[in-house]
Amino acid sequence: MKKSLALLLVLVMAMSLFVGCAQPAPAPAEPTPAPAPAEPAKEPAKTFGMVTDTGGLGDKSFNDSAWEGLQKAGTEFGVEPVVLQSTKQEDYEPNLGNMSQQVDLTVGVGFLFENAMKAVAEQYPDKKFGIVDMVVEMPNVMSVVFKEHEGSFLVGVIAGLTTKSNVIGFVGGMELPLIKKFEAGFRAGVLSVKPDAKILVNYTGVFDNPDKGKEVALAQFANKADVIYHASGACGIGVIQAADEKNFWAIGVDQDQSAVSTKNKVLASMIKRVDTATYTMAKAIVDGNFESKILDLGVKEEGVGYSDGGNNVSAEVKAVVEKYKQAIIDGTIVVPTTEEELKAFKPVTLQ
Repeated sequence: MKKSLALLLVLVMAMSLFVGCAQPAPAPAEPTPAPAPAEPAKEPAKTFGMVTDTGGLGDKSFNDSAWEGLQKAGTEFGVEPVVLQSTKQEDYEPNLGNMSQQVDLTVGVGFLFENAMKAVAEQYPDKKFGIVDMVVEMPNVMSVVFKEHEGSFLVGVIAGLTTKSNVIGFVGGMELPLIKKFEAGFRAGVLSVKPDAKILVNYTGVFDNPDKGKEVALAQFANKADVIYHASGACGIGVIQAADEKNFWAIGVDQDQSAVSTKNKVLASMIKRVDTATYTMAKAIVDGNFESKILDLGVKEEGVGYSDGGNNVSAEVKAVVEKYKQAIIDGTIVVPTTEEELKAFKPVTLQ
């Protein structure tokens, strides 16, 4: 009996020892959170730049307008545009090539870039290019051209309704088909409202010589011209200087040139939205939808028109201009682009 009791006590103590040594079951482990998905790497911003023609920045006209468009795009898309200035036509091809190695889109401003653009676009098929005022049909080039004759027609109407001497001048740069479009449209506009007007036409032969523009304008003024329209790049600065000196009206081109005159002698300016062209190209490269195509911008597309920054065009004249503008938009008037078309043109009276 004593042995049994002792054995029972040993067994109870052993069980107590086993229970006392037992460890609690570990708590279930917290689930490990899944790693956050990695953000996709951002593509570097698309970049763009332009190569000027020989007129360069500061021409208060074509190049400045083109640069304004790229600057606007740069501000909007957070990109710093780049510019290379050409001093001679031989600079065009190397400048385009150098620019294309720096940026995603290289824009050449001016019809004289045609051959250089073709050569460089072929040399760098993986790069994108844009050209203003000329069509280059290649798979990596976007072309923007304008109906300059339509805008020139409108300022021709203004000139014809403003002249007192009945003598009006046109000063062109180089005598090439593009500038002849300006001339033909302007003359058609003048003759539509003043069929007996005498129109003097002279060319400077260059686009980058204000002194030459002034010389030609003074000669026209000596022949009684009291309104002179120029399509001559930086030469037009000289035309406006002559207007200030001799107190006749000048008509600017490409952008509002009223600020060029120190005596408010810019009657109006034929607006050619080169800034719209360069902005459109830059936006296309940034948006990823750049393609080889041709944009042809006229009055209907708001690519050309006129401005009155100096407030020198009367309300009565503007009312007549608006009638002609609408007639161009709806096709009642087809503005001539060449001397041959001008000869066949039958003026439409809408006054």
